[in-house]
Amino acid sequence: MDIHPSSIVSPSAKISSGVKIGAYSHIGPHVSIGKDTEIAAHVVIEGNTIIGERNKISPFTTLGGPPQDLSYNGERTQLIIGNDNILREYVTINCASTKEEWKTEIGNKCYLMAYSHVAHDCRLGDEIVMANVTTLGGHVSVGDHATISGLVAVHQFVRIGGYSFLGGVSGITRDIPPYMKAANAKPKLYGININGLSRKGFSQEKIDGLKKAYQIIWRKNTNMGKGIKQVRKELPLFPELEILLDFLATSKRGVTR
Repeated sequence: MDIHPSSIVSPSAKISSGVKIGAYSHIGPHVSIGKDTEIAAHVVIEGNTIIGERNKISPFTTLGGPPQDLSYNGERTQLIIGNDNILREYVTINCASTKEEWKTEIGNKCYLMAYSHVAHDCRLGDEIVMANVTTLGGHVSVGDHATISGLVAVHQFVRIGGYSFLGGVSGITRDIPPYMKAANAKPKLYGININGLSRKGFSQEKIDGLKKAYQIIWRKNTNMGKGIKQVRKELPLFPELEILLDFLATSKRGVTR
């Protein structure tokens, strides 16, 4: 490991082989850092935080701070970060509150750009992109391969479905279904994320099937429940379509129209 002499690293912290820690960084006593992770200068990692391997953490990032929740009373909740993530300058990710499973989680190969914020109890999957100044409220979940553009604010408890694309300067107050595009201050859906799905290797057959489901649910029906039933009746089902229909059926905040 390579730790700059100006950094303050608690002797109780668990630092694996190959870790690099830059100047003036601070690592708290309950932190665990996996091998070959690179931590730049002026980084603060505190709380009960577990970081995996080969992550790259940029200057002025703060990880594992207490949740911004008035009910929090110093409990040892967690922040868990997976492998191969890139966290750019001034990213903040908080430990969880005690209202769910006591942990905030980031998956693998995520790219969080400058000034992104992930609040307490959020759950991020794998290969997620959050552009500059994107803010997730508490208890937000984001599915694998979702892309969130810059200056997007996501309300607490909202779900962002996998492979979705959120356009910039949007205020997301309801669930965004998987595979969709959404945007605007008062967001609405703009159809299937065709370009994103193509880049991720989705077959044309599956893209066409999702497009047909979108047309039935959002264009031909004013009642989502009826639309879901019509899709199940008229279209051949495949795993991605089942994921979409299950997501819609289990929404608690309501789905963006």
